[in-house]
Amino acid sequence: MPDAIKITKDRNVSMDKVRNIGIIAHIDGGKTTTTERLLFYTGNIHKIGSVDEGTTTTDSMIQERERGITIQSACVTTFWHDYRINIIDTPGHVDFTAEVERSLRVLDGAIMIFDGNAGVQAQSETVWRQADKYKVPRIAFVNKMDKVGASFQNTLDSITQKLRSPIVPMVLPIGEEHEFMGVIDLMTMKMVVYDKDEEGMEFTVKDVTPDYLAAAKAARAKMVEKIAGEDEKLMEKFLNDEEIPVAELKAALRHATITRKLFPVFCGAAWRNKGIHPILDAIIDYLPSPLDLPPIEGFDINTNEKLFRDQNKNAQLSAILFKVQSDPHVGTLSYVRIYSGTMKSGAEVFNATRQKTERIGRLLLMHADKREGIEEGYAGEIIACIGLKDSYTGDTLCDKAAPISLSPIQFPDPVISLSIEPETTDDQEKMSVALNRLSLEDPTFKVTYNHETGQTIISGMGELYLEIVVDRLKREFGVNVKTGAPQVAYRETISANAEGEGKYIHQSGGHGQYGHCKIKVEPKTRGEGIEFVNAVKGGAIPANFIPAIEKGVRESLTKGIIAGYPCTDIKVTVYDGSFHEVDSSEMAFKIAGNYAIKDAFEHASPLVLEPIMKMEVATPSEFLGTVIGDLSSRRGQVGGTTDSFGFTTVEAVIPLEAVRGYATVIRSLTQGRGSFYMEPSHYDPVPTAIQMQLVLKNQPQGKK
Repeated sequence: MPDAIKITKDRNVSMDKVRNIGIIAHIDGGKTTTTERLLFYTGNIHKIGSVDEGTTTTDSMIQERERGITIQSACVTTFWHDYRINIIDTPGHVDFTAEVERSLRVLDGAIMIFDGNAGVQAQSETVWRQADKYKVPRIAFVNKMDKVGASFQNTLDSITQKLRSPIVPMVLPIGEEHEFMGVIDLMTMKMVVYDKDEEGMEFTVKDVTPDYLAAAKAARAKMVEKIAGEDEKLMEKFLNDEEIPVAELKAALRHATITRKLFPVFCGAAWRNKGIHPILDAIIDYLPSPLDLPPIEGFDINTNEKLFRDQNKNAQLSAILFKVQSDPHVGTLSYVRIYSGTMKSGAEVFNATRQKTERIGRLLLMHADKREGIEEGYAGEIIACIGLKDSYTGDTLCDKAAPISLSPIQFPDPVISLSIEPETTDDQEKMSVALNRLSLEDPTFKVTYNHETGQTIISGMGELYLEIVVDRLKREFGVNVKTGAPQVAYRETISANAEGEGKYIHQSGGHGQYGHCKIKVEPKTRGEGIEFVNAVKGGAIPANFIPAIEKGVRESLTKGIIAGYPCTDIKVTVYDGSFHEVDSSEMAFKIAGNYAIKDAFEHASPLVLEPIMKMEVATPSEFLGTVIGDLSSRRGQVGGTTDSFGFTTVEAVIPLEAVRGYATVIRSLTQGRGSFYMEPSHYDPVPTAIQMQLVLKNQPQGKK
């Protein structure tokens, strides 16, 4: 795409008129459809695109348009009433959860979309928790109010019960399902009826009609009480039955939303172009500008002390690189959120994470796959850089004279792998280059090489994710590959305390090799990873050899001890050993550490862990028994069911190994009418019989 395109009008609005927001939801909640309407009604685009037809602004990848899903988050900028709104449209499918994670890390606010028929779904809970983790203020939009079975009240109840969050409904729907016509704005007590044109550009605003008046008054009283409950002065007026001005209510709700004490809820039908204008006003009225948020927190790279930077363009530069994307025209695009200061095209910046100086080639303002060249990027902006060579996702960019390191982005580990090889030897180097570029794009995508089998292994968050990777290799990089069957990402751990000893003595004439250490291992809580502790006293092992022991231990744990899978959740303590004045070396102690951890591991009741998935299966009610029986036969545990208009949603947890290729199974069991969704939940030990099979399968040839 050429850069010579004018995307925005005046960028230089004051920071209090900037909104950085994301659109988040469960898969198929209507994120991209809603984003398209936001762009249309703000005049950014002049024709509404369709997800089904592959013509939306933010779904620009060919794979997105073919499948009708969002794969990569996309940045767009638009304006509403002289306010600048930077929007990131995120994927809903759990396979692409890294896109949501990194987007929420850099956003100031979000619109959480719920399906008016389904309410809170599995991925709804996940993205809500992600937003909680990054303390992102939200407004909620109950979409698809025109859908059969849609219920605003049921969705509100679902949010309250499942998310346990303080919500405040700001509208009432005028009709539901096919009778949905618009909304009643409870703040102004006006009806917004979409009755003038199909695109929703024109609508009628009128007083509430008598048939809705009682319900609207009751709902408004509840709204006022909730808002007043977060403000002492307003609560006093409320208790004295005084009329509270709308301006005061809005100011109090804005503060409560920014501090995440309340979450305003709206409703509409994005596909039918109804209910979007109140959302645009709510973005301005209730979601924060960068100035509404506290100074950005980081730490000094030399002293590790906390540092704070005010979010304004006159402060020293601090920014986080949250996304790296391969681009056929410019090589690599590095997406950056600037928190303070100014970033200039052609200037040098300091990468505090890697302690390297980089030079920015050009700066771009992105509009999905279109771009506009700019000379400077200001605090509060989300821009893209060209020319960064050694900076990657999560790195902090700042002034070298005033370095600061911002907290990095945490990503989940991949849960599924498959082997991959080029169809011709000529493609081997091309494949390696392509896989390296893709792994830089997404930290949840891992590439490893198995030296024993000679296979290249790619790992990701799901089968769909790996399918997209293989497709991109072919289309973007011109590499045809062959793949093996997907493999589950097992882990190894221990369930008991144990001790181990490792001794390496080798004489070959001249100086020999001598290393000797004793270690203790203890199990840790799931998800805590590996911890190495030095408890050697009295100089039994010189301090300069301890890192070599740790390296030997960690290398062994990475390769696996009993079944060849990476180990996790173990505390390793080296507490004793011995050394030789002449023969001891780092290599000898590294080998000793390797021997010691293997010895200790085998005495610590080792376990193989498998990924457990949280699953939702939607099936016609007449097939419920068949579906539950099949899940039980796959070691699934059913947690509950929910009925809705002849369909039943089954909630379960189930091992990932047991549901590979489940899309075909569910169609077969339900005559093509069933569907499912799953996401990673946790790791659990595999049954003993399966562990024995995995251990035998992965033992080196000749060992029994």
